Order: sequence, then structure tokens, then C-alpha cells
Amino acid sequence: MRTDVHAHLWSEGYLRLLESYGREDTAPQRGLGAGDSPAELDARFAMNDAAGIDHQILSVSPQTPYFAAEAEAVRAARLANDLYADVVRDRPRRFSAFAALPLPHLDASLEELAHALDDLGMAGVGLTTSVLGRSLGDPVFRPLFEELDHRGSVLSLHPAGRDAGSPLIAENRMRWMVGAPMEDTICAMHLMLEGIPRRFPRLRIVHAHLGGALPMLLPRADEHIPWEAPDIVEMPTVAARRMYYDTVAHGHAPAVRAAADSYGADRLMLGTDFPYQTGDGLRRAVDFLREALTPEEAEAVLKAGAALLPDSG
Repeated sequence: MRTDVHAHLWSEGYLRLLESYGREDTAPQRGLGAGDSPAELDARFAMNDAAGIDHQILSVSPQTPYFAAEAEAVRAARLANDLYADVVRDRPRRFSAFAALPLPHLDASLEELAHALDDLGMAGVGLTTSVLGRSLGDPVFRPLFEELDHRGSVLSLHPAGRDAGSPLIAENRMRWMVGAPMEDTICAMHLMLEGIPRRFPRLRIVHAHLGGALPMLLPRADEHIPWEAPDIVEMPTVAARRMYYDTVAHGHAPAVRAAADSYGADRLMLGTDFPYQTGDGLRRAVDFLREALTPEEAEAVLKAGAALLPDSG
């Protein structure tokens, strides 16, 4: 089954709730065909069929339910997960979902994780590359990794849309064109420098956008480790191959070839970033893999995401 591991769906009710708690960046998610109305879903399925996509794993990122007030975060996460549970229940052949968590509230997040995986049957957890400005490499998040590893579950990562903390990005109209892949890169490096992939081998971590600039940086990182991070026990070129990466590259075949050469083609999974690639762009998100990889590798990448599904065994 050809499975898209990077796709989005937001209900109007969820976006309105986030706005009521103070979020001011929900507008870009509206009007794109990523809602839950019957008309939007029918149009999505028609595009998926034309592109040869059988199944999508949904996430609310970057509109995650992260709020300083725990009650707000908990309510928003539960609304997102219950919505997804309904959508998946009605269309199990088409959809699975990654759970949203009410971070940075760890106890509440572990409780919601259990509800989402045990009661709702979700495919794993979807987080952004940072949580209210805090790195996922921060030890405060370690119990979350421990629980996901214990379950052999999935952690899907998506840029937070916070300009990688840089005013040079924020003030120069590059939040998503440059800031997002930089957030992917920084998050992957944080996790590797903290030893997360090695320490939690049953946790399947999936990075967006081929891991950003990571394929170009791994040998450089190896060479810098002895004097910048001498306490690291596993080189980035090794640690990077413990994780997975979706193929969202906007049809740029050389980027996929670089990722396959850097990680191994077996570390890649189809991603489209729906609704940001639709129509011809969605078809291109599938077809360009055959330009970048061998026919056997391309077909394996298209089907690799099915291994993340809850009933994949």
C-alpha cells in the first residue's frame, strides 16, 4: 500500500480553538482543501487516486496544541485526537493519524499518548521540531522518548515554523522556504548529539523534508565532533541511519539522491506535505522518485510508510 507519511488535516473547530487561546498563525492552513468537509475529502481522495497514493497518515503540525496553560493544551490536544479518531474510523482505508500531545506538560502528554495509542489506535505521535522554543533534545522530554521506545512506536517530526530562532530568517521572509528545513536539520542534530536514536532503538523517528540540510552536513559533522562535542559516542553519519526521512522535496530529484546516498534508500518514506502539494504537484511528489532512485528503490520508498500503520504487525 502506497502510504504518504506527511499529510495534514485541520478542522475549522480546531483552528478556532487555537485562536481562542492566542495563536495568531492559523490563517495559512485555511482555504487549502485540508479541512474535514465531505467536499474537501472527496477532492483530496480524487487527487490521491490520480497520484497513486492509497493511504495518508495525518498530523496537525505545525498547528500543535502547545500552550503554557496546561488546561488549554490538554483540551486542544484532545479535540485534535478525537477529530482524527472520527476521520480515521469513517475512512480507515484512506487515513491513519499521528497523535497530538499537550506539551510542554509532560504528565498530561504521557496520559494523552496512552489514550491516543491504546484507545484510539493511532499510528504514533506527531511533534514539531521544538516545543515553545525548547529543543527536543532537552532531558525534560526523555520520559516521552522512553515511553515511545517501550511501545516500539513512531515519532513524526515537523518544523515548528518558528524561524529556527533566527531573526535573520524571521525578518527576511524565509520562514518556510529556509527556516523550516533549518529546523529539520537542527532537530535531527540535537537528537543525535543527545544520543536519542542509539539510546531508544525501538523508537522509529521520521523527519520531514529529507532531514533538511542533513545529507550535505553529515561528514562535516563527523569531523567537527572531536573538538565541538567530544563527549558524543556515535558519529552523526552512523546515528542518522537509525532514523527515517520523508521525501518532501518539491520534485527535486537530486535532493532525494543525496538523501539516499547519505542514509540509504531504505531510510526514506513517501511524503507529500498535502495540501501544500496538490494536483500536478502531488503527482510529481510521487513520480519524481522514479527519476531519483532505481525502480526497485522507488517502489520500496512508496510503500515503506505502511510499516508505520498500527495494524502493520
